Amino acid sequence: MLEPAYQADVVVVGAGVAGLAAAHRLTGAGIATVVLEAAPSVGGRMVTEKVDGFRLDRIGQLLFTSYPELSLTPGLEALALRAFAPGVLLHSDGRRQLAGAPAVGGSARGALHAVRALASAPRATPRPAAGGRALAGAPRAGAPLGGAVDQARLGAALARIGGMPVERVLARPELPAGQALAARGLPARTIDGFLRPLLAALLCDPGLTTSSRCADLALRAFAAGRMCVPEGGAEVLPLLLARGLPPGTVRTGVRVTGVSTTSVGTAEHGEFRCRAVLVATDPRTAAELLPGLRVPDFHPVTVLHHATDEPPRTGASLLLDADRGGPVAHTAVVSAVDPTRAPQGRALVSSTVLGAPPSDVDTAVRMHLARLYGTSTARWETLAVQHTAEAVPAMRPPHDLRRPVRLLAGLYVCGDHRDTSTVQGALHSGRRASAAILADLGAAGSMHSSDPAPTARAA
Repeated sequence: MLEPAYQADVVVVGAGVAGLAAAHRLTGAGIATVVLEAAPSVGGRMVTEKVDGFRLDRIGQLLFTSYPELSLTPGLEALALRAFAPGVLLHSDGRRQLAGAPAVGGSARGALHAVRALASAPRATPRPAAGGRALAGAPRAGAPLGGAVDQARLGAALARIGGMPVERVLARPELPAGQALAARGLPARTIDGFLRPLLAALLCDPGLTTSSRCADLALRAFAAGRMCVPEGGAEVLPLLLARGLPPGTVRTGVRVTGVSTTSVGTAEHGEFRCRAVLVATDPRTAAELLPGLRVPDFHPVTVLHHATDEPPRTGASLLLDADRGGPVAHTAVVSAVDPTRAPQGRALVSSTVLGAPPSDVDTAVRMHLARLYGTSTARWETLAVQHTAEAVPAMRPPHDLRRPVRLLAGLYVCGDHRDTSTVQGALHSGRRASAAILADLGAAGSMHSSDPAPTARAA
């Protein structure tokens, strides 16, 4: 018998969320697609380790309910998100202060009204402000955000950027994020006590060398939605995408050795013939398969997971260190956000260290956590210390948020390194790549469909 000319219309190399999202759109348009993954399971960097009934995310990526692709990507309809408490907790000078929670009414107009009202109020009677409140006594000079007027101004600024169209955000001048903060019109104590630690956590960039446009997009996501994690662990998102594909689409344990516009070479199964190839791996592997592709710098991330029977009383809040007095950038009682992360009766505390970790990272983190939470950590059980050297691609200026996904007809690339270094960016790059493939192939050229409607729909 003669073998068919092609074994698939499209071969996707890599089963991270970008490649899986693209495969969903391709198969939905009637394009025969095969996804090849070298690892034994899907997900790429979105992996969850199981230890004694705990679910431990390797990188601890934060999502936002305001990410459009979470609702637009086929296959994620069943994704359950667990939200943190509104705003974040800031630790400074031995105190914790809530900041960044939405103003009453949630509008810029309401927040600006609060600014005017507080500015005209007698100074002897400070009042709680939109966007922040002290958890222990009234705000004082040493508090991260200063007084009530400063907090209301912060609330107004967040409300403005939360409602700003993306086109306006991207039209702003581009600088390193740390330099651009001074132009935001906020007091230095608000910038240093809130914006810097918040952006460092959202961007995994302690030096704030990230493009200010990417930083503004992160602030927009924070202001417009709720910070959240997938129920059951980060791995749930790629697993949902993989399970929603036709049986046999995803093949794990297959190492790709080379790609061209019409074939993919593998170590285990020889050559896959196809009409187009989409490389959806991490950026370093992508550059090995596609010589000439730029490899970005990376931000290293270390996540420590501790178990305790007596969780700190911070609820489901993300806790940031405004003093930057230790290795921990942010920490949370994750089981208070998502109870499926820990067995009943126990609590999971996950903490993130950005940059190079100290030599005895667990000891240094325990000491820092004791100060942040105001409790002894001596009896906490260390479940895992997970260091990822190339955790998040750096987005230094000038950064192209829409790097080309079509290299030439028949050869494409996607991943968070082509958009923004977020789950939103990875999913969106998968959307762009699938649209480019569908436009080049045309539905009439598919092995299994001659209906042009899916191509128009994908476009």
